[in-house]
Amino acid sequence: MAYQSFEDLKVWQRGCRLSVDIFRIFENCRKYSLKDQIERAGLSIPSNIAEGSERGSTRDFAHFLNFSKASCDELRTQLYIARKLELLGKCEFEKLVSETKEISAMLEGLRRSLLKNRAEQEVRRARRAST
Repeated sequence: MAYQSFEDLKVWQRGCRLSVDIFRIFENCRKYSLKDQIERAGLSIPSNIAEGSERGSTRDFAHFLNFSKASCDELRTQLYIARKLELLGKCEFEKLVSETKEISAMLEGLRRSLLKNRAEQEVRRARRAST
């Protein structure tokens, strides 16, 4: 998982696209409190990826990926509510929910990969120190 910047991460790119889609879809929504929550949750997904990646430690990055995943799951819940309120059509709803599930899985995979690599590095350091 070599990358130069968070902009290189596919999960960040997809999170940005999802956020833009959310803003466009809910642009004319008159349920202002729900609209605001949906937009904020969508915006938090790529924002937390970016913030965490720039923190400088694997542990912090993994922690912020958890925040991003939580925002993704929060957004999915809000999409279910928006659908029940008939603010979203079935096709649009299914597409957005599917995307949140895929992004959530990507975030979890990235988090696990980061933590696994960190643990492996710590084991190698401990072995070198003991020899």
